[in-house]
Amino acid sequence: MELFGIKDIIDILLVAALLYEAWRLMKTSGSLNIFYGVLVFIVTWIVVSQILEMKLLGNIFDKLVSVGGIALIILFQEEIRRFFLTLGSHRQLYFITRFFAKRKEDKDKEHVDQQLMRIVLACDNMSKNYVGALIIMERKMSLGDIIKSGEVIDANINTELIKNIFFKNSPLHDGAMIISHNRITAAGCILPVSHNLDIPKELGLRHRAALGITSQSDAVAIIVSEETGAISVAQGGEFHLRLESNELESYLINALK
Repeated sequence: MELFGIKDIIDILLVAALLYEAWRLMKTSGSLNIFYGVLVFIVTWIVVSQILEMKLLGNIFDKLVSVGGIALIILFQEEIRRFFLTLGSHRQLYFITRFFAKRKEDKDKEHVDQQLMRIVLACDNMSKNYVGALIIMERKMSLGDIIKSGEVIDANINTELIKNIFFKNSPLHDGAMIISHNRITAAGCILPVSHNLDIPKELGLRHRAALGITSQSDAVAIIVSEETGAISVAQGGEFHLRLESNELESYLINALK
């Protein structure tokens, strides 16, 4: 009889981590019920084939499992794409690079804080005047495809420029603004919209677009509601709603450092 060793513990932890990551992706994409259905099918297959040893039913399940990989790819193609996109960004290994690059970020900290303050001031002004806005701040994962969907600007971060772009009569106000490498890179960009059914009904299309892009990337999205003037942030497929301007500033400093 084999002993339960450290390798078995690592094996269990890795499987648990994989299941958790799959659950998290399903939750943010609104496919959680399908995920639960797949788990029920797998558990039933194990019980029928391995525990009860039902030959006829077990053979049927075995045949289904043999083609199940293709079916899962079809069902979860968007989630699988997002998973490999996350791996490709090296986000999971980011803490390692930060460990070896201890003081690299301190040089431009003051400059970055000033730029964030300009964004916060613009959002605060638009909030008071009920001007809708959607600002996406690129981090480690490239948003090149999203940038191509809008109008390239490539300008310094400026409070008045942000306000003018989202002014109600501006041709670019309905799309998203992309900020990349501390510059306003593009505006009027088209974002993937989340179909998560758990999103509160009072949140509009801007919030769904913010949830969509932050579910597929590590970007930070700032939303100013045209209806209520409320400022919200989305990151990692989750909302932080109704932030004050000082809370927005603190959040951005912590999220983008």
